Amino acid sequence: MDSPPRKIVHIDMDAFYASVEQRDDPSLRGRPVVVGSPAARGVIAAASYEARKFGVRSAMPSTIALRQCPDLVFVPHRFEVYRAVSRQIHGIFADYADLVEPLSLDEAYLDVTGDKAGVGAATETAKLIRARILEETGLTASAGVSYNKFLAKMASDQNKPNGQFVVAPGKGEAFVQTLPIGRFYGVGEVTEAKMKRLGIHTGEDLRRQSLAFLQEHFGKSGPWFYGIVRGEDHRPVNPDRERKSSGSETTFATDLLDTDRIEAEVAALADKVFSWCERANAFGRTATVKIKYADFQQATRSRSLPDTIAEADTLRHLVHSLVRSVYPLRTGVRLLGVTVSSFSGTAGRAQQAELAV
Repeated sequence: MDSPPRKIVHIDMDAFYASVEQRDDPSLRGRPVVVGSPAARGVIAAASYEARKFGVRSAMPSTIALRQCPDLVFVPHRFEVYRAVSRQIHGIFADYADLVEPLSLDEAYLDVTGDKAGVGAATETAKLIRARILEETGLTASAGVSYNKFLAKMASDQNKPNGQFVVAPGKGEAFVQTLPIGRFYGVGEVTEAKMKRLGIHTGEDLRRQSLAFLQEHFGKSGPWFYGIVRGEDHRPVNPDRERKSSGSETTFATDLLDTDRIEAEVAALADKVFSWCERANAFGRTATVKIKYADFQQATRSRSLPDTIAEADTLRHLVHSLVRSVYPLRTGVRLLGVTVSSFSGTAGRAQQAELAV
């Protein structure tokens, strides 16, 4: 006998950091606000919905954000405040589910199959959670409700901000086929570009590809893509999930030869990675720089410290020294990446305890 469908809720706070700043400073409400620094090498940590209308987004270099929206208001981050709000939200989640899996400082999965609060329906549970978050924190959240994690994650984006969407059992495959491929969780910019080169622009296009084709072009990710486009995802909601590393990379439209530009790019990547480390309260000892050249040859350079990398400046210094070790460049650079790993033994648990929403 088949088990009844699971009931998974994905809660995603709306422009979390920026919304906290607008909540605490009424003069910022209705204005294009970003959390970050306007410095030449600054990176946006979060953008309000007013800023997003100009194309400003998180992880964007501040210089580009200012070009797109000259009236941007920059505010420095206050992670201790965000973590305090996160603990409030975690307390709310605990009233409705025993299985809560944090993803980052602004989102989490909840398995409400057991109906801990006796609400009776996952859709109503999501509404009650969002209402309590608003009442107790003054912030809005969006929710996706479905029978697996992938669909719940996709659904939470449908009616943002301050809304929710349900993908009912039997409706997952049809829902996924309507989505542009760039919306898929797990499809980054590089994979999206590759898929489009192969003629895959929507879920419907992806659905037409064979498993063998997807494995040929996407390796180990092939079976994942084959499953999710059919509405399949059997991963459990795992409250004990630990993150072992945090990384970010970018592929450039034209190959880089200027070393100053290369060093500015790895610094921006380092800031993005360290921002995650701060949000998750998870710090590692090892920094790695990845370089992919114009001829697709790849090099990596790593260095480990005796203690955790607890300051953004320390990480910037490390990645600069690592990238300089490949000079003089033998050809142009098409991709750069920065990763922090070797987290302390309690890092993953600390991330969970702070909720990572």
